[in-house]
Amino acid sequence: MIDHKDSDSAPPSMLTPSDMLGFDPYDYAFLREPYSRYRKLRESGPLFRTRGGLLVATSHELCSALLRDPRFGHGPTPAPAGPDEPVRSFLMMDPPDHTRMRGLVSKAFTPGMVRRLRPRIETITADLIAGLPDEADLVRDFAYPLPVMVISEMLGVPAADHERFRGWSETLARSLDPIVTDELTERSQRHRREFHDYFQGLIALRRERPADDLLSALVQVEELTERELLATCVLLLVAGHETTVNLIANGVLNLVRHGVLGRAAERPREVVEEVLRYDPPVQLTARVALEDAELGGVRVPAGTSTLALVGAANRDPAAFPDPDRFDVGRAPGRHLAFGLGVHFCLGAPLARLEGEVALAALARAAPGLELADADPPYKENLVLRGLARLPVRLNRPRL
Repeated sequence: MIDHKDSDSAPPSMLTPSDMLGFDPYDYAFLREPYSRYRKLRESGPLFRTRGGLLVATSHELCSALLRDPRFGHGPTPAPAGPDEPVRSFLMMDPPDHTRMRGLVSKAFTPGMVRRLRPRIETITADLIAGLPDEADLVRDFAYPLPVMVISEMLGVPAADHERFRGWSETLARSLDPIVTDELTERSQRHRREFHDYFQGLIALRRERPADDLLSALVQVEELTERELLATCVLLLVAGHETTVNLIANGVLNLVRHGVLGRAAERPREVVEEVLRYDPPVQLTARVALEDAELGGVRVPAGTSTLALVGAANRDPAAFPDPDRFDVGRAPGRHLAFGLGVHFCLGAPLARLEGEVALAALARAAPGLELADADPPYKENLVLRGLARLPVRLNRPRL
């Protein structure tokens, strides 16, 4: 058995991002196409330690084991630095706090509750498509507003405020990356406070005049402290749309590139599952060893930082035949796009439904859609992989 501490680590001041992670997250070639790098990492071994001491799982088997193992989590929840500082969202908590918090909001995301949202999602989708110009940026004009409108309506956020969230959400999404600059940290703290200030006003309004929305229901939950309620609102709004924006945009890009956009209208469920496997919106997830543990025959002392490289696991040939082929006819597999275990994505049913409705409707309305930029730019995010823009020509049929 190998102890991960047996190898020498470089002094922190000498480490590059590549030393820390095993790949360079700021290399645009990597952002554009990370999977060939993942393949080389996976082929060198299912588990490796970077020069910075990070333990990285690359195989489907070990990523699954890491995500399921209760000995790995997020670590103790830090106390807020001051009375106005936000608390950590339940996404970053471990049981029992995570179990309590998740249970309080999970009823809004059951498959049955989500199914009842379908007619409204279809209406929003149809309206957005009808308003698209023939030359459009599908990220700005379609993939972004659809999930923002859905989660905002669920929470009871007025439509006039939707655009305010774009900058806040983009900053908080970037702050999820394992390596962040001091400038990004400062900006994310500022934007989180602005988010909180906004929701404090909306929460006060819902306490005075409850409505038929999720926020009004959460306000009535006595077990939620004010800080926990604020953190939950921000999490639901950011997580409720950032990943779905990427799912829709990544889906359109891959469907058009491979000449199978029409399949989204025929078999939307299978198409969405293949997009989630082939080009997942969430590329990796971090854990820390909460106690001495073992992973893949490697001793992992308590406090060791680990990564489950979801993007690599979803292309593992041991789990998926011919994994680098985009195959919308592929039998449903065990992709890890939504994680596993107690932290399995609460919003998975909603993201799947939004992806299915959006891609199917777009394929029916614009079967001749083509890329206006063969190499569209990507956002400089590592955890959440997505396009910055997706210029297209819809080429809708003339009536």
